[in-house]
Amino acid sequence: MTGRAPVSAAPAVRVEHLAVVRGRTRAVDDVSFELDAGTLVGLLGPSGCGKTTLMRSLVGTQVVSSGTVTLLGEPAGSPRLRDRVGYVTQVPSVYGDLTVRENLSYFATILGASSEAVERVLADVDLCDHAASMVGRLSGGERARVSLATALLGSPSLLVLDEPTVGLDPLLRRSLWSLFHRLAAAGTTLLVSSHVMDEAERCERLLLMRHGRILADTSPAGLLSSTASEDFESAFVALIEGDVLGKRGVPAAGEERP
Repeated sequence: MTGRAPVSAAPAVRVEHLAVVRGRTRAVDDVSFELDAGTLVGLLGPSGCGKTTLMRSLVGTQVVSSGTVTLLGEPAGSPRLRDRVGYVTQVPSVYGDLTVRENLSYFATILGASSEAVERVLADVDLCDHAASMVGRLSGGERARVSLATALLGSPSLLVLDEPTVGLDPLLRRSLWSLFHRLAAAGTTLLVSSHVMDEAERCERLLLMRHGRILADTSPAGLLSSTASEDFESAFVALIEGDVLGKRGVPAAGEERP
C-alpha cells in the first residue's frame, strides 16, 4: 500500500479560466474548478471532449492559451512537482524490451524510491506473477498496469490517470478502483478520466465534460437526483439535452423561464 500523502487545507488543484485552442477548436473552453486533497474525482465524458487535453494542462505538458493551473501550491509544470505528481497516459509509457521489474527498478532509481517500493507497487497493481515478463509481450491491460505502477512508486500527492481501466476485465477494474479509494483515504488526490459513464458511481465527485466545457460538477447521487435519472448514462444524456436546449433559449431542467 502506498504511504500516506500529506493532506493540506489548501486545494490540491486549482484551475482558473483555463482555455486551450487548437486551430479553430477550443479544446478546453474557460474551465475552472478546485480539487480538495484526498478526494477521488472522476472526469467523465465522451471520447474527444477534451479530457486528455485538460489532464495534459494539469501536469504541464500542454501549451495553454489562457488561464492558470496550480497544483499543490505550485504552477503546473514546475520542477518542484516532479516527484509529487504522478501522471498515467492512455498509451503506456514503459519500455517494452525490459521486464516489469526492470522497468520499475529503473523508474525507482530516477525517483529515489526503494526496492521495497517496487515490490509494493507490484502487489498494488496485481503484477507480482508477471514481474519477470517482458513488457512488450504483455497484454494492453497489463502494460497499462505497469504504467500505473511506475506512477505509484514515489507515493505522489496527486495522481492524474487518463483512462486507466480501459481494456481491463471487470474483476481487475474493481480491484484498481479499490486501490484508488485506498490511496484517497491515505491522503492522495486522484483525478481519473473515463468515457464509461457507469464508473461514475465509483467516484466521490464528478466533473462531466463535453465539447471542452464542464457541464456539471457534482456527486454521483447529486447527478442522478438533479437529472431525475436512474442510471448514469441517462443522466449524462439528460445533461447534454438540457445544455443544448439552454443554448437555444429553452429552459434546461430545473431552470425557470425569465
